[in-house]
Amino acid sequence: MDDDEGYYYTGQTPFRKPNESKLHYHARRLVSIQTLSRLEYTVEEAESKFNRALGPVELTFVGLGTALSSAPVSLSSWASTAAATQAGPSVTVSFILGGIVSGIAALSYAEMASMIPIAGSAYTYAYATLGELAAWIIGWDLILEYMIGAATVSVGWSSYFVSFLGDAFGWTLSPKWTETPITWDHDTFATSGNYFNAPAFAISMVVTIVISLGIRMTAKINNTLVAFKIIVLTIMIFSLIPFVKRENYQPYIPENTGTFGHFGVSGLLQGASSVFFAYIGFDSVSTTAQEAKEPQVNLPVGIMMTLLISATIYICLSVVTVGVAPYTELNVASPLVYTVRLTQMHWLVLMTELGALAATTSVILVLLIAQPRVFYAMANDGLIPRCFAKVHPKYKTPYVSTLISGTICALCGGLLPIGVLSDMSSVGTIFAFFVVNIGVIILRYTRKTVPRRFKVPGGPWLLPGIGAASSLLLLQGAKREAIIRLLVWMAIGILVYLLYGRTHSEVNNPRVIPDQPMQVMHENFSVNSFNYDQYQGYTDDDLRRQTFRRTSIVLRVTILVIHKVKKDQGKER
Repeated sequence: MDDDEGYYYTGQTPFRKPNESKLHYHARRLVSIQTLSRLEYTVEEAESKFNRALGPVELTFVGLGTALSSAPVSLSSWASTAAATQAGPSVTVSFILGGIVSGIAALSYAEMASMIPIAGSAYTYAYATLGELAAWIIGWDLILEYMIGAATVSVGWSSYFVSFLGDAFGWTLSPKWTETPITWDHDTFATSGNYFNAPAFAISMVVTIVISLGIRMTAKINNTLVAFKIIVLTIMIFSLIPFVKRENYQPYIPENTGTFGHFGVSGLLQGASSVFFAYIGFDSVSTTAQEAKEPQVNLPVGIMMTLLISATIYICLSVVTVGVAPYTELNVASPLVYTVRLTQMHWLVLMTELGALAATTSVILVLLIAQPRVFYAMANDGLIPRCFAKVHPKYKTPYVSTLISGTICALCGGLLPIGVLSDMSSVGTIFAFFVVNIGVIILRYTRKTVPRRFKVPGGPWLLPGIGAASSLLLLQGAKREAIIRLLVWMAIGILVYLLYGRTHSEVNNPRVIPDQPMQVMHENFSVNSFNYDQYQGYTDDDLRRQTFRRTSIVLRVTILVIHKVKKDQGKER
């Protein structure tokens, strides 16, 4: 940038063009994009606000903090369902296929992160490719993935906290204060008679306070939790190997019962769709872009290493789990703990529960790191109130959005049932994956010359196209109630955008700073080459004249009002 003092207009002109209809003008504003030039300027502006403390190891541990969240807890509820009712022992193949589908999405995230290393994840990518309305929808959608996802895990943390106290010390806590007062039974809400899930509320608030005190300390805590989790998982895998029974693998692909999705090859494929959700978490790496060292290089490394390590652990766990316990017995709330109990090794049960507590704590930590940074990006663009973009001068964290996100998460975890929360979180994540894959395709054609430190192999269409299509297929398999809740949530979000975001957006409602130069950046411009002859719209002078005319009208009206008031006062005298 030649002049850091000026305000930079981005995308198409935010003003109404001559002879342009109101309908076309307002429709055009909905698809206004953020140029890469402005995004790069945002990165430079944020350098003094955040600490770049995360290297490739820390970023990988951030991803593993979320991606391995369900392994020690239950091998994920999706995996237990896949083994018991869909794939049988071949759930291992389902994990491999699910990892491949997740890998395609991870490749797309890696390319976007290397190209646009800015906090905001899929929200920022959508703003640079699909426009403002799509970006808002994704940003609103990410609240489900991160904040509601953290609330979901806090409920799981509470149940394992209670189990650990019972197994280790023989203590029994009253369900009145350890379970939610609202239940989800037979597709309807009901009251349970309980008061509040206090452990779920407490863990979210403790994590929120820790995150507010700085990214360096938070990263160290997360590294410790993830390292302990991986050690526990490794011990569990090797401890279960002697108890594996070869007959439990027979038949490896159970015969199809005649109903689609129940065993056979179709069940194996549907199982892959189910276990796909176990890999969710690598996308949280991209939300820490402005706190990463050399983000163009380290973000792709963190994303891909997260997927590789988590896929290896999940596949190994699935092999030993279906080898120790018959697959027909795995349709339980905590199949991995159930499998460990079959070994009658009490110490391993306690270690599994400790691993579960470490796992769920780390995922709450990472998700509550991710959500405030999405809020920061949205507030920085003017789509939500500016207070969400405040960064603490000492701790270098977006403390306002962190405290708000953590408090809402804690309240949801204390009040709402886990089933409702998890369904909404999963559907929201699939939608974000679809947009990122589409974004890669668009930017390959609209930003051909922008350097990419990492590119999805196979060209712009093959893998991103498969990733987008698979996301839509997974979305079709979601529960009807979850889809309805997502649509209601999106409708609320669009209403908020129309009432606030549309009129406060920095891209569509730019500030004109008097006596300071402005630069107009069309979406085809890059930060290093401006060619105003190619710009089909307005130059600096055109924009300033329109602004001057608007200001002149306001001034003339103000002068007339003052003159009228003075005239009336003179008559009264």
